[in-house]
Amino acid sequence: MHHIDTATRPDVVGSTGYAPYPVTTDPAPWSLTRSVVDTAVGPVVVHARRGPRPLLLLHGVAGSWTTWTPLLRAADGFDGRGLVLVDLPGWGSSPAPARRLDVDDAVAVLRSVLGAVGVDTVDVLGHSMGAFIGMHLAVAAPERVRSTTLVSGTTFAAIGAARHPVRGVLTLPSFALLRAGLAVTRSAAVPLLRGLARVGLLRLLAAPVFTHVRALDRSVLDAFVEELRPDGFLGAARTGAGYDTDRWRSITCPVTAIAGRDDVFARVRDLGDLARVVPQTRTVLLDDCGHFAHVEHPAAVLRALGDEALGGDDGVDGDDGVSGTAVASRTPAGGAAPPRSS
Repeated sequence: MHHIDTATRPDVVGSTGYAPYPVTTDPAPWSLTRSVVDTAVGPVVVHARRGPRPLLLLHGVAGSWTTWTPLLRAADGFDGRGLVLVDLPGWGSSPAPARRLDVDDAVAVLRSVLGAVGVDTVDVLGHSMGAFIGMHLAVAAPERVRSTTLVSGTTFAAIGAARHPVRGVLTLPSFALLRAGLAVTRSAAVPLLRGLARVGLLRLLAAPVFTHVRALDRSVLDAFVEELRPDGFLGAARTGAGYDTDRWRSITCPVTAIAGRDDVFARVRDLGDLARVVPQTRTVLLDDCGHFAHVEHPAAVLRALGDEALGGDDGVDGDDGVSGTAVASRTPAGGAAPPRSS
């Protein structure tokens, strides 16, 4: 079962089939238009659709705009709402910037993107690193952010492990070991992963990241390999190590934090720590879920989104208190989850 932790008694959300949708590179099902936006750090690839109350979706490490396609499918494209999906600099199809970027640079890029697509304010959905950037967008540009949702967000545990690498081997070993491995292999990491895929060992390597790696569609694993950027991961870790999380205390918009109980890049206590720093935070813990909640349990993520993110303030509510959009786009229950993969 999936537990939603609120300021009162937690709700319980029913379990759904695991990772029911593939990752796709085709933007057509959601009427997304590809464009290239010139920013101060170089060109950035954007997939967008005009519509009311736009959502800004920010991918994480080993991700691009395509990582969100399982959630888009579960949400039936978010019922015609505006969408802005960004390949952050150096990720996806966006070329690597000429210099090392920090989180303020990322916010400047997003300002340029939103201006180019004609969007003033957004509801932000960020995964992993994208959640970290989304939180800083709410700090640095509060006038642009209506709400912020963290999906498997990079917060306190990952920042602490990045700041203290030796201690991180004990507190967040998968994160620390991945960082150390990428620091050694660098550009050879992706060819190495491709080689492992050819001999059938990629699922074994990806097992810590996903709760049921054997249940994944091959497209998810292929995207995991192709979207991994070692230099980008290491740069994000450096940025996190130097970040002052007390800056989040200035956030005034509604925040929802969704995490998987099996996430090896976070700790369950991160949710409580975040709620103490940002008191208006709703925290959601998904059982049977690793670091890619929007891929592993997209319907549960939709049901966990607050009314603010889903536009529920228009007065359309479902029979269990979640927004009408979430109710309409639930994934049919897939029965019991498969046994834990390893």
